Amino acid sequence: MGRIPGSKKKRMWVREGDIVIATPWDIQDEKADVIWKYTRPQVNWLERKGFLS
Repeated sequence: MGRIPGSKKKRMWVREGDIVIATPWDIQDEKADVIWKYTRPQVNWLERKGFLS
């Protein structure tokens, strides 16, 4: 489970299957903050370069 910090909350919508960068909370390992959401062209580039399988 992740949350979007306040500054990005209104500009970022995350759906199931989206590729994101998340940092875990220090006090609860099962929760995290969503730092970045990749766009479709960025995901395609990552797949071509072998960073995603």
